[in-house]
Amino acid sequence: MVLVYLQRMTTMALTSAEADPGDRPISRALILQTALTILDRDGEGGLSMRRLSEALQRDATVLYRHVPNKAAVLDGVVEIILSQLAVDSTDPDWVRQLRLVAHDFRRLALAHPNAVPLLVTRPLATPLGQRPPGMLRPLEGVLTLLTAAGFAPPDALHIYRVLFGYLHGHILDELQEIVERPEETDHVLRLGLHRLPVTEFPNLRELAPVLAAYDGAAELDRGLDLLLTALASNLGSAGIR
Repeated sequence: MVLVYLQRMTTMALTSAEADPGDRPISRALILQTALTILDRDGEGGLSMRRLSEALQRDATVLYRHVPNKAAVLDGVVEIILSQLAVDSTDPDWVRQLRLVAHDFRRLALAHPNAVPLLVTRPLATPLGQRPPGMLRPLEGVLTLLTAAGFAPPDALHIYRVLFGYLHGHILDELQEIVERPEETDHVLRLGLHRLPVTEFPNLRELAPVLAAYDGAAELDRGLDLLLTALASNLGSAGIR
């Protein structure tokens, strides 16, 4: 599966980087990249200031000169990931650009599945004005894109909130689409739906072929078709392509 491959490749690359900290000077960027390494491999439960200090081969007091606490580290990890989310605010086709942003967000999330809960929750846990700049740049980029397309600033903000609310929900849902027995050809058995009484869950069992054929990218596009068309219509866009 693509997700498993991405996880393995990320773990191999990051473990190699962590294994040789060398004599690199400690910086906020190095601390956060090391934190992402640990998070990718061990999840949030495996990330602590002690683990960071061990991975960097430095006393924890050195780390606190650059990051005040674990919460700041978690915010920084989200910043690292979101800083890779490029928004071309000069694109005249705002619908096309938001589709590209959506798929780029999905790609980043699947590359760092252990960080997805942080991508969803950390912005909510940190006041807007206290969030790291990298966490805010996608918002600024989308606002610039949409206001240039003719949307009023409040409507542009509304579109951003609706879009990322959908993206957060989609990626959380996609990561839960685990196939119990991938070698099984019968869809009901493949998904473990045979355990459900047919009289209580007839619709789920009937949809087994559809559920078994889940395609995250295609499902994302289906939702974007509905979402962006509705937004363009309801907010009075000049048109949608």
